[in-house]
Amino acid sequence: MDRKISPECALEDHNSSVPHSKFHESHSVTNGENEMVEPTIEANQKGKKPKRSWSLFGDDLNDMVGFLRALAAEFIGTFFLILICVGSANSRVLMGLSGNAATYFLAISFAFGLGIGGIVHILSEASGGNVNPAVSLALFLDKRISLMRCILYTVVQFLGGFAGAGVLYALGNHSQVSSIAGGNGYDSNILGAEHAFFIEVLGTMFLILTILATIDERRGYIPSYTAPLSIGIAIFVLHIWMIPYTNCSINPVRGTVWNVVIGQYPEETLIFMFGPWVGGALAVPIYNAIF
Repeated sequence: MDRKISPECALEDHNSSVPHSKFHESHSVTNGENEMVEPTIEANQKGKKPKRSWSLFGDDLNDMVGFLRALAAEFIGTFFLILICVGSANSRVLMGLSGNAATYFLAISFAFGLGIGGIVHILSEASGGNVNPAVSLALFLDKRISLMRCILYTVVQFLGGFAGAGVLYALGNHSQVSSIAGGNGYDSNILGAEHAFFIEVLGTMFLILTILATIDERRGYIPSYTAPLSIGIAIFVLHIWMIPYTNCSINPVRGTVWNVVIGQYPEETLIFMFGPWVGGALAVPIYNAIF
């Protein structure tokens, strides 16, 4: 008999009766007569896209306890994303460690890449580890989660983000605006609003394409730990590129809540809210058409 293992993907599919995050792959093993058994993949053959459909509720109402756990996980994950990752930028300024631009950019890039990768890994079993409304929108458009889950994930992600931003603000000495860092903005002497918007769109597209490739059922041989690792690396690289331009949002929550709490960049905040959503929406048809 084939030996079945079921690796976990970092982002779950809650829209079908069998979550695509728990696909089963059989490796070549010997049976009792020492004959080799050919590897197979249940439910989804390599090279064939699984059939999915739009759903208003999916199976979410059939497991309310699990659904509430998922919402709590998204709240906690986004709370720590803002507290730790945005806090890493803010704390370096408070400590006077932001003088060397190259070191500052690398430190923040590592904090976001490794931090979000860790958060995705922690949340993967409970909620799929979205922690980003642009990711939730993309998963809905790809018919992986229900509309209800997409909307409620977005709500609790913003609530968790504002909670994290509030705690972060309370922990620091912010009597002077110069002691606050980590907001999303751009230098109008270098960039126009349209440039900042398209940088955020393109950056988020790259992130979503990475996620869709990571959870693609046709790549069923990929072990579970590659999902948070791939996502973390993508976020690390994007921050190295985007910090000098927009301080790298690629997440409507990250681009909004800290700006609102600290009262900076009020006219620019909409760019960092809607740019990632547009990038996430565009990435889905591009991935399905080409990859």
